[in-house]
Amino acid sequence: METTIGEFEEAVGRAAGAFGLTLLDDDVQRLTDYYALVMKWNSRLHLIAPCSPREFATRHVLESLLLLEHLPRNASIVDVGSGAGLPTIPCLLVRNDLKATLIESSQKKGVFLREALRAVRPSGRTQLTVARFEDIRSPQADFVTCRALDRFGETLPKLVEWAPPRATFLLFAGSTVRKQSESLFSSVQTEVIPQSERRFLIIAGRKV
Repeated sequence: METTIGEFEEAVGRAAGAFGLTLLDDDVQRLTDYYALVMKWNSRLHLIAPCSPREFATRHVLESLLLLEHLPRNASIVDVGSGAGLPTIPCLLVRNDLKATLIESSQKKGVFLREALRAVRPSGRTQLTVARFEDIRSPQADFVTCRALDRFGETLPKLVEWAPPRATFLLFAGSTVRKQSESLFSSVQTEVIPQSERRFLIIAGRKV
């Protein structure tokens, strides 16, 4: 375990620049602690598919931190289908001005998320709701993000209808959902995710 943690820490530091990120030593330490926690729980809850420490660093953590460029100070976020806490927990760990509501339908993953959110400081910046998003009222927020919803293409129209009216969407998606988003939103901007050709960060505003 110590070897894999060291590999993750090294990979984050080495690859951060390729994602346009500058991370302090304390940031890397908090992200490394989060990785260790995910690995501790993963065999029981299947939070993420098996991957190397380097892949977790780039595909999961550094990709999640791409959101930071689009989040102004004191922004509030709703993360739907949080699962392992991606993309929001890495963002909270390196930006102490952000606030977030995490929504996760799995009770077991909710237990993990409560544990992972203990590391977010200062306290009081987060709220966890264990429920299907369709079954609750959308909280007020500036941004809605989603990274790993089941049947994303099928669920996306429901998510758009559910979301706070003026929220901006920050979505991680492939080519199919990218094309679908053009008909769902009034404005769509896409960014190719570093070290990828077919995965995108979609920045979109809903039709009024």
